[in-house]
Amino acid sequence: MREQTPEFAETVERQQQIVTRAQLLAAGYDDMYLYRQARRGLWQRVLPATYALVTGTLTDEQRRISAALYAGAAAQVTGLAALLWYGFRQSPRTADVHLIVPHHARRASAGHAVVARALALDPRARRTPLYAVCSPARAVVDAARGLRQLRPVRAVVAEAVQGNFTDLATLDEEIGRARRSRTALVRRAFAEVVDGTRSAPEAELRDCLAGSSLLPEILWNPLLRTARGERLPTPDGYLPDAAVALEMDSREYHLSPADWARTLDRHNELSRHGALILHFTPAQLRRDPARVCRTVEDAYASRRGAGAAIGIRVASGEAPPTA
Repeated sequence: MREQTPEFAETVERQQQIVTRAQLLAAGYDDMYLYRQARRGLWQRVLPATYALVTGTLTDEQRRISAALYAGAAAQVTGLAALLWYGFRQSPRTADVHLIVPHHARRASAGHAVVARALALDPRARRTPLYAVCSPARAVVDAARGLRQLRPVRAVVAEAVQGNFTDLATLDEEIGRARRSRTALVRRAFAEVVDGTRSAPEAELRDCLAGSSLLPEILWNPLLRTARGERLPTPDGYLPDAAVALEMDSREYHLSPADWARTLDRHNELSRHGALILHFTPAQLRRDPARVCRTVEDAYASRRGAGAAIGIRVASGEAPPTA
C-alpha cells in the first residue's frame, strides 16, 4: 500500500478507516488503484464512492460514518440508527442507517444508507465531529413511521419518555410536524403515555384486559393511601373493590438492579396492607394473553368486596408519582 501523508492518515484515523473517493483522489490515489485494492480484498467499497480501508464487517459507528459521508454534509442521522446512537435499549436493531437530507438534495438511497428528503431538517439535531444526529423526539417519530407493528412503537415511545430522552411536549410537537403521514401507531402510543401508561408491556396488559366482560374498570397507575393517609406504592393496575394490584415485571423495563429491588419493596409494602399482587411478565402476556386475563378474572371474583375491609383507598385529585 502506498504511504499515506500525515494529513490523510489523520483523516483516516478520525473517520475510523472510512473515506470517500474524493478524499482518496485528493490524497494522490487514482481510480485504478482504488479498483485494485478493492479487487484484492484489501479495501472494500461500502457505498458508492465510499470506501473502508479495512476488511470485515463494519461497526455501528463505521456504518453511520460511511452513510453520512455518502449522504453529504447536510445529512442528519435519524430513525432507528439515531436511537441506537442515543442508547435506546428497547429499539429494534437494524443494519440500515436512515438519514434525512434537504429537499433539494438529489442523493438516493444505496446499500445501508437509507436517504429521505425532508422539507425541514431538525433544528435540534446534535452535531458530532463527523455527522449530525436528529434529536430523540424527531428520531422516535421517524423510526415509528417506518415500523409496522404497535409493540415496537410503544417500546420506543415509552422509553423515550421514561428514560428522559425527551419530554411529552417536544414529542407531541414532532408528531404534529409529521402530520398524518404514517403516524397512526406513534399517535396511539403517545396517547397511552399521556394517559399514564409507563411501558409498552403495560399497554399490552391494558389491551389484554379491556375485552373482559367480568372485570370492572381497572385503575391504571392510581395513587393509593392507607386509611391513615400514608402514601402507598403505585401499582400498574388496581381493582379497588377486590384490592387486587397488577404489575408487569421485567428487568428490561427497569434501569438497574437497584430499581428492580425497589420495585420488589413496593410490592411487599402493598402486600403488607392486604392487597393481592398479581405479577406478569411480557413473555407470559405475549405467549398466553387468555390465561393472563383468566387469572385476573379469577382473582377478582374470589376477592370481590374485600377492598372496603382492607382500608386501602384511592386518592382522588392527586397525581401519582412519576417514578
